[in-house]
Amino acid sequence: MSFSGHPGLAEFGETIFAEMSALAVATNSINLGQGFPDTDGPQEVLDAAAAALAGGVNQYPPLPGEAVLREAVAEHQQRFWGLEFDPASEVLVTAGATEALAASLMAFIRPGDEVVMFEPYYDSYAAGIALAGGVRKVVTLRPPASDADGDAWQFDLDELRGAVTDKTRAILLNTPHNPTGKVFTRTELMQIAELALDRDLLVISDEVYEHLTFDGNQHIPIATLPGMADRTVTISSGGKSFSFTGWKVGWACARPDLIGAIRSVKQFLTFVNAAPFQPAIATGLRLGDDFFEGFAAELQAKRDRLNAVLESAGFDVFSPQGTYFTTVDIRSVGGDDCRDFCLALPERVGVVAIPSSVFYTNKDEGRHLVRFAFCKQDHVLDAAVERLQQLA
Repeated sequence: MSFSGHPGLAEFGETIFAEMSALAVATNSINLGQGFPDTDGPQEVLDAAAAALAGGVNQYPPLPGEAVLREAVAEHQQRFWGLEFDPASEVLVTAGATEALAASLMAFIRPGDEVVMFEPYYDSYAAGIALAGGVRKVVTLRPPASDADGDAWQFDLDELRGAVTDKTRAILLNTPHNPTGKVFTRTELMQIAELALDRDLLVISDEVYEHLTFDGNQHIPIATLPGMADRTVTISSGGKSFSFTGWKVGWACARPDLIGAIRSVKQFLTFVNAAPFQPAIATGLRLGDDFFEGFAAELQAKRDRLNAVLESAGFDVFSPQGTYFTTVDIRSVGGDDCRDFCLALPERVGVVAIPSSVFYTNKDEGRHLVRFAFCKQDHVLDAAVERLQQLA
């Protein structure tokens, strides 16, 4: 007898993040590849976790999540975005946003159903669709062609409309967007919403970078648009907002029938998770506006520090409107294959980045693009900057 893995996952090997992080260790390079901070988040949140651990919050929490966190999520959605959710029936705590995404896809996508999403995309999206037996249909975001286009990556509306067929079940949206850093505008979100309403589609919206926007760009949850609250699953987590990515505390917010379907899948994935970290993330969600504004400003300064050096080294830099990431075009420095470039970069200057082609179905669209993460301590960024200057 021979055994093989899930046929839908045949194209997915080891993630590029694991591969490049291992390369960083092997070459003693600075890792600007994987998007995780290298410092802990707010002390108040750490203290709340320690108190929960010491206070006996170490057994299975309720399946939907600890009430204190569900209530804090609902308060947060109302406070920042004007969205109203019943914490008892419309909020579900998950093992990070990744589980919320996977459970949502498995709950609503039947074999053969199509899911429209934008490329480049976070790699778990394609894997989640494959696990559900779905078919991904991609619409390409393209970088600004000139300074006149500003910083925003653009999609073609006709291409989006053409991607929707009678088999389309859902649109998978990510804003602020990883890896481009694009923050979708109200006009763009209205176009997506109109399509979802016209074709009776579900929208699964990954908003984990909701508080990490720059230069006055404002995150707009698509669920706030007319007619969208009843057909949107809004997903986020505490990992990016509070720099505790290893705690894996996420959530989904939606109408009760949608949350019920997601919960029925989630209970057979992790069942429950992160009991002592749930009240801690609740503490984070209730922090003052000064924290959220200060953290975004701090990240914007890090972005500017890295971008300046990448530009001086000769790269065409696509400055992000949010998130942790800057994308560059390596053709401006004589490169033509992002994977070869990234594999050679540690030996050349001792820095690790991510080849953006891994985020594309249409690989040629990302062949010349590389992603750098700037969510690192200043002294780490300074050391990386010094090394990258050797490329100039």
